[in-house]
Amino acid sequence: MKVLHKFIPLASPDIQEQDIDATIQVLRSGMLVQGEKVQLFEEDVARFLGVKHAICASNGTATLHMALVALGIGQGDEVIVPAFSYIATANVVELVGATPIFVDIDLATYNIDISKVEQAISPKTKAIIPVHEFGLASDIVALKSIAEGKNIALIEDAACALGAKEDNRFVGTFGDFASFSLHPRKAISSGEGGILTTNDDALAEKIRILRNHGISYHDGKMNFVAAGFNYRLTDFQAALVHSQFARLDQTLRYKQELAKVYFQEIDSKKIKLPFIPDKKQHTWQTFHVLLDDSIDRGRLINELKREGVGTNYGAQCIPYQEYYSLKYNLNCQMLYPNALKAYNHGLALPLYEKLTKEEIAFVSNTICKLIN
Repeated sequence: MKVLHKFIPLASPDIQEQDIDATIQVLRSGMLVQGEKVQLFEEDVARFLGVKHAICASNGTATLHMALVALGIGQGDEVIVPAFSYIATANVVELVGATPIFVDIDLATYNIDISKVEQAISPKTKAIIPVHEFGLASDIVALKSIAEGKNIALIEDAACALGAKEDNRFVGTFGDFASFSLHPRKAISSGEGGILTTNDDALAEKIRILRNHGISYHDGKMNFVAAGFNYRLTDFQAALVHSQFARLDQTLRYKQELAKVYFQEIDSKKIKLPFIPDKKQHTWQTFHVLLDDSIDRGRLINELKREGVGTNYGAQCIPYQEYYSLKYNLNCQMLYPNALKAYNHGLALPLYEKLTKEEIAFVSNTICKLIN
């Protein structure tokens, strides 16, 4: 097939001239490492979300890693994670020597199944890491209640969900910590980068020490008080993403309009569209659909590519991946059937602010044409 229009990739960051100019100013200053621009961005994010602390780091995996370290979670501990997410959600648990305890997802929302969380809690459980998958808030109010009732930590993996809400409250404000990603597939991006939020002053201080080699300052003197990391964000990265942050509300509103086109244009019994529960606001980091079992997803992805549309699967069934499968030998079909189904039959469609409604309609019509 011959593509008669420009190729529509699955994702493409919206880097505008003012973002480039802001970055160039920092590059010309010669002050490239973490500094004033990082601090200004952190202050604006904290103000936007309504939290006391927003702390930038080199990526969203680093933020989750530091959260676990700051909470003292390690060898012999267990951390509950959804069976369907990006692999990093479980990897950070492994990195601190703890054991990830997988819980299946609700196939309607792709978020952790709240009805199965409590039965996964044991005396070794030290934290729950729910994921706001694809930008849709998990049942975070209920999860917070469970965590508080069991006296265990709650760490929100909000990588895709800056601006998402439950009960008109931003995600990232419920847990002991919340982690956001600034990867290029997110609404705003520094290339690589992450933000960790918390309302706990002591935990915030621990994170600031951990991200900078374990350094603490007393009376102007530098002391190494912890075995920390180099997880800093640079000032030119902060300038790049801070410029985009100024239009985040506009970006999220436009993505809502694009999502409406998908709902209007995709008309096939072989495609299950996303479900948005009441009182939740989606950021549409990904428009994720579920294909009928009769559809060969790999073949469909290739056919869409030939038609000029980039797509891919959405996330992993983590315990099904080689490392976790070999280490824990879990029966995913029996224990995590929804996660496995989402992994094998899910499809992520393009949805980002550089697209037009006409392009979203084209993607919709093309996929319907190919499967019907």
